[in-house]
Amino acid sequence: MFSISKSEVICLAPTGDRCGEGVLWHAEEQSVYWTDINRFLIHRYDTAAKSVQTWFFEEPVTTVLRTSRQDTLAVCLGSQIIFWNSVTDTRTAHGFRLPHWPTVRLNDAAIDPGGALLVGSMRNNVNPDGSAGEAGGQDGILFRIDPAGSVSECETNIGISNTLVWSPDQEHFYFGDSLANEIWTYHYDSVTGSIAKMGTHFAGFERGAPDGSAMDEEGYLWNCRYGGACIVRVSPGGEVDQVIEMPVPNITNCTFGGPGMNTLFITTAASAERLSGGLFMIETKAKGLPDNHFQL
Repeated sequence: MFSISKSEVICLAPTGDRCGEGVLWHAEEQSVYWTDINRFLIHRYDTAAKSVQTWFFEEPVTTVLRTSRQDTLAVCLGSQIIFWNSVTDTRTAHGFRLPHWPTVRLNDAAIDPGGALLVGSMRNNVNPDGSAGEAGGQDGILFRIDPAGSVSECETNIGISNTLVWSPDQEHFYFGDSLANEIWTYHYDSVTGSIAKMGTHFAGFERGAPDGSAMDEEGYLWNCRYGGACIVRVSPGGEVDQVIEMPVPNITNCTFGGPGMNTLFITTAASAERLSGGLFMIETKAKGLPDNHFQL
């Protein structure tokens, strides 16, 4: 166990996002991509230039993911998945469209070790003008989209789909429901890409709700707590190893990056605190795992 004080948390970009999310480290560019769901934006922070570039979209943007093409990112919008080139701003439909949009929307997503895209949905809480709507219910589904394009449903009856990460040995997959305050563990089949629920990994933590997570190389899960003003590092056995205090309350997602893969980049959502909605970073003693790529 190691200690990180609140003073070590740095705000890199005070972008004032309503709901910063979907954070991605792009090693070749030495840049961080993330979204603002409610303002329909993707941001890119260049760590060398220390500058932010922003692109506008026509609907909520929830996640940015790597693909096997260096110049192409996969982007989850509220209603669909698209391919996007940030240099030319070229946008191409992938083909997957979410059934029952706009009653529901896509949310957190990740690429599995075999190159398939897993994305969870939820009741749509973003109005057409970007203002906040009501979440709730159990309308969410966890979808698996393999590289050939076939779609399967892995889980149903989810409140808010969040946290999609794999253990370093690729034997376990972790997925959660913010409304249930639970993160579950699944057996992951590296040959077929299928998952099988094993049980509860982490549940009932009293500070906020589980949002996005990152995995470090020791198998510890770093879970962002929306409304809890912290990130909790959870051991492979599901126990609290450390609580990292944050200067703002609504912590939404995180990913490891930087030259040594030991910088944790963190997105946040709006609140009364002045720096809420900004992109933050922490230098840690832990190292993260590189992102998997959607195979095209």
